[in-house]
Amino acid sequence: MDLNNITVDSLKEKFAAFDRKTLIKFGIGIGAIILFLVIYFVVLKPMVDERKAKYADKTLKIQEIQQFENDIVSIKSQIKKIEPIVKKNSTLFHSKAEVEGLYDSLSRFASRHNLVISKITKKKAVPVLKPGIAKQAEGLLKQNQISYYRIPVDYEIRGNFLNYIKFKRSVSKAKKMLNFDKELINVVQNDKNGAITVNGELTIVGLPNEFF
Repeated sequence: MDLNNITVDSLKEKFAAFDRKTLIKFGIGIGAIILFLVIYFVVLKPMVDERKAKYADKTLKIQEIQQFENDIVSIKSQIKKIEPIVKKNSTLFHSKAEVEGLYDSLSRFASRHNLVISKITKKKAVPVLKPGIAKQAEGLLKQNQISYYRIPVDYEIRGNFLNYIKFKRSVSKAKKMLNFDKELINVVQNDKNGAITVNGELTIVGLPNEFF
């Protein structure tokens, strides 16, 4: 075809040769495709993306819930194993608050037997190391190296000798661990009621996490 000989009239003749219905169908097809693309990208695709995001979030939450349930089962198992130890320790060992309230605690025992605690002095807590841990400066110790603490307490009690024996028996029956390590009993001269003054030292024990 000689492009130099193409004229406007010849182009009109060629376009006129196309069937009008064919052009209309072609235009409708192109329009339908464009309309579909507009609907897909403006309406359908955002909806699909939103549902995909919701499904992914739901899947993640289900996985997290399953993990939490597994963790709960594991923690319950650990608690069940630790519970007897905690119960034993809370029974035998003194907390820091209980050590601070030792005077009140002993005073209640003393008052039951008509005794008077005239002095009580807590000394520095002494760490008792776990087996195999070498003795070293306290400042170098770590909490996991300590089995428990011994807390010495100096005391002075006044009253009747028989009541003092009853007092010690009552204290020994208490759940908390408490030992009478030293005692010096002095009889009050010329007292018809058998009054005595007892100077001694008792020891209580506490857990490392309370006194470290």
